[in-house]
Amino acid sequence: MNLIRSRLSIGNLLGQRCRQVSEIWSHRGMCNKPQEVKPEPPPAVPAHAPRPGFRIPGHRPSSMDKKILVWSGRFKTADQIPELVSFEMLDAARNKIRVKACYVMIVITMGSCLFMVFLGKRAVGRHESLTGQNMEKKAKWREELQKERDASLSLSEKAQ
Repeated sequence: MNLIRSRLSIGNLLGQRCRQVSEIWSHRGMCNKPQEVKPEPPPAVPAHAPRPGFRIPGHRPSSMDKKILVWSGRFKTADQIPELVSFEMLDAARNKIRVKACYVMIVITMGSCLFMVFLGKRAVGRHESLTGQNMEKKAKWREELQKERDASLSLSEKAQ
């Protein structure tokens, strides 16, 4: 029983000591100056009627913006576009064009994949393959290398 009590008291002593050390080390040598509480400033804007979250006319469209508005179907011609356009209208037109461009890229990708399949099937019909082309190219390189070696040997024999 005494053994258990002594172990518990040693454990408590070590635990308290570790807590004291960790409390001392937690400051890491910085000042212990208490932090000042900053009072919240009063609201600077008076509580008038709330402004709407959007701005109706206020953006002068550039020539590219006018093209985007026409392409998106918002207006029939560039002459119909007013001098000032809301940003929301222009943003919606840009998003519509962006989606159309993505659809075009999807169609082009699928078309190019089908074209590559067609070309691959034609090559199989002619009994062509990348492996065969690679082997022919390497055989050609070996022949050229052998010719260069023969030429260098004949030059060295003539020099002696």
